[in-house]
Amino acid sequence: MNNWIYVYVCIYILPGKSNMSIFLGLHFQIAMEICYSMFIAPFTTILSFSTLLVFITFALCHLFKLQRQRNAQKHKQPSLPPGPKPWPIVGNLPELIINKKKTSVSHWIHSFMKEMTTEIACIRLGNVHVIPVTCPEISLQFMGKQDAIFASRPLTMATDVLSKGHLTTIFSPLGDQWRKMKRVMVSEMLSRERHRWLHEKRVEEADNLVRYVLNQCKNGDEGGLVDLRLVARHYCCSVMKKLIFNGGYLGEGKADGGPGFEEEEYVDAILALVIHLYSFCISDYWPFLRGLDLEGHEKIVQDATRILEKYNNPIIEDRIQQWRDGKKHEPQDLLDVLVSLTDDNGTPLLSADEIKALVNEIMIASVDNPSNNLEWALAEMLNKPETLQKARDELDTVVGKHRLIQESDVPQLNYTKECAREAFRLHPVAPFSPPHVSVTDTTVGDYFIPKGSHVIVSRIGLGRNPKVWDEPGEFKPERHLQDCNKGQEVVLKEPDMRLFTFGRGRRGCPGVVLGSLMTTMLFARLLQGFDWSIPTNQGTIDLCPGRGVPFLAKPLLAVAKPRLPPHVYSFSTESEIQCLTS
Repeated sequence: MNNWIYVYVCIYILPGKSNMSIFLGLHFQIAMEICYSMFIAPFTTILSFSTLLVFITFALCHLFKLQRQRNAQKHKQPSLPPGPKPWPIVGNLPELIINKKKTSVSHWIHSFMKEMTTEIACIRLGNVHVIPVTCPEISLQFMGKQDAIFASRPLTMATDVLSKGHLTTIFSPLGDQWRKMKRVMVSEMLSRERHRWLHEKRVEEADNLVRYVLNQCKNGDEGGLVDLRLVARHYCCSVMKKLIFNGGYLGEGKADGGPGFEEEEYVDAILALVIHLYSFCISDYWPFLRGLDLEGHEKIVQDATRILEKYNNPIIEDRIQQWRDGKKHEPQDLLDVLVSLTDDNGTPLLSADEIKALVNEIMIASVDNPSNNLEWALAEMLNKPETLQKARDELDTVVGKHRLIQESDVPQLNYTKECAREAFRLHPVAPFSPPHVSVTDTTVGDYFIPKGSHVIVSRIGLGRNPKVWDEPGEFKPERHLQDCNKGQEVVLKEPDMRLFTFGRGRRGCPGVVLGSLMTTMLFARLLQGFDWSIPTNQGTIDLCPGRGVPFLAKPLLAVAKPRLPPHVYSFSTESEIQCLTS
């Protein structure tokens, strides 16, 4: 009986987690005596049944106590955000696979969040918790208040291939490599000083844009039919090639200034990578499936990366050799800047692989967003001629018709930027932000977010949130001017996360200034230089998006006609200009 009392004291009187250790820490001989008296002796005496009953009672009481403690802890810890009930082991991967084939993952996520009336959810894919968010307030928690916790990135198949083992800025997880490349990007490539240094290169490509569209106007008496998707992507790619390589065409190009086969192949590879980078690939959640390439993603990513590097790598390798041989001494473009960087010991700061990976990343990040924005904005405005005319009127007031718009005019073009913002809101280039990975357990919006969770902010959910926007499905640029104080400049970046343009926080886009300028200059040059109209055999522009992609289902075709005096198009011959504008 004394032994029973001793066990009771160990279990119930002493502090919880130390009970068992104290009990097991008894002198071996005493422990043996207790075990004998508790488990062996009872069965050799007449009292064995009653003793066993007492033992079972004590054991059950202890189990109930542990269960109460677990329940208490469970009630204290917030629950995961709501979401579809996961299957054992696989989680919601079956639903993911089905909806990928049926519609799209984005459509599935937004549909069940709407049904559950929630603005934050949890989807378990394998053992990864994916947290989609459609609310500005909660998004600001992730990218503002707790930004440091959600500043990492997942290791995916696609990002590993493109960034040569996560050597870059956008795709690298939090760590020393990310910090190193972020410093290079912010301090050396995208600083205000560097931005001014590259001004003439940007102006040259803006002039080439107008020249190319002007040449398309030769194709008909009433103007030329222009593929605006092709024009916008060619412009964005040309700007970045000029800034990085100080070069124009990758191949021969076309006589009218348009892209040749090489440029089109290059841009197609960029867009293929954009679509497949964070596309809910099954092997990203079950890494043991990598190599099997069950969905074909790996081949697409490898082939597209191979095309980029077919054009990029020879230029990069030749430039590195020029600097090593002393043939170059002063930087002329961003590639020269990267190659010439040195550490405190005078040795190259970046390896050849780091430079190649960074160039890949910059091209991927620069082409899709401005070009997609232009195509959607003009498509909407062609269906609403009053908005198109209002934008033209602003350009005529601010700039006039006797010179082309320049970068210095951009701060005054509020309505033009409102149209661009509205296109970003209504037609984002991707349904979700790149994943933000949590580095520790935390609580956001009264929900538990485990370490390793992938937080994805819904660009669609933010931009079309009816609690934030009146008539969220309508293209109404004026709504953005109402949010500004009188005389305040409209900007494309959105700090309050009511729409997602360039992100914010540690993982926000470091190229906000360049991206905003490229978007506005592309838009404004086309609006100022040409009258745009819907082809005569077409009533309105079809605004249906493509299946599973953020672009228009069909490239935007519109009729362009020069609207400025002949002398403004000074880069063409006088006879060509007179012919085009008469």
